[in-house]
Amino acid sequence: MQNSTPGKWISILFRYGRIYIAKQLEPFNIGKGQFWLLFTLYQKDGLTQEELSQLLTVDKSTTARAIAKLEKGGYISKKLNERDLRANQIFLTQKAKKLKPQIHSILTEWNRILSAGLTEKEMGNALNLLKKMAENAAGYHAKNRK
Repeated sequence: MQNSTPGKWISILFRYGRIYIAKQLEPFNIGKGQFWLLFTLYQKDGLTQEELSQLLTVDKSTTARAIAKLEKGGYISKKLNERDLRANQIFLTQKAKKLKPQIHSILTEWNRILSAGLTEKEMGNALNLLKKMAENAAGYHAKNRK
C-alpha cells in the first residue's frame, strides 16, 4: 500500500484539527462536534436540522446530538418552523453570539498554524487541490448513493 496518499494526509490534518479545536473550546464547554454547527449558524442563523445536516455533511442523528448539547449549554434555541410544522429552526442565543469572535479566532489561528512557511501561491494551490478533491468525493457519493 502506498505510504503517501492524499487521504492519509487529510486524515492527519483532520485529527490534529479536532485536537486543537477541542483544546481551545474546553473553557466554553463546547465539544469539537458542536463547533462546526455553531460556525455554520454564524454564517446563517435559523437553519433547520435538515439544512444543518446537509451543510455539514453529517447524518441527522449526529446533528440532533450536537443540537441537544448546544441547547443544554445555552448556546442555541429551537423554534418551530412556521412553514413546516414538522421542522425546528435553530437559532443562536446571546451567549453564542458573544462567543463568535473567539470561535473565529480559533479558526484563524488554526489556519495560521497550517499555513506557516507557505507562500501565498502555495496556499492557494493547496486550497485549489483540496477543493477539487472534495468535489471529486462529493460527485462520487452523489452518483453512488443508494
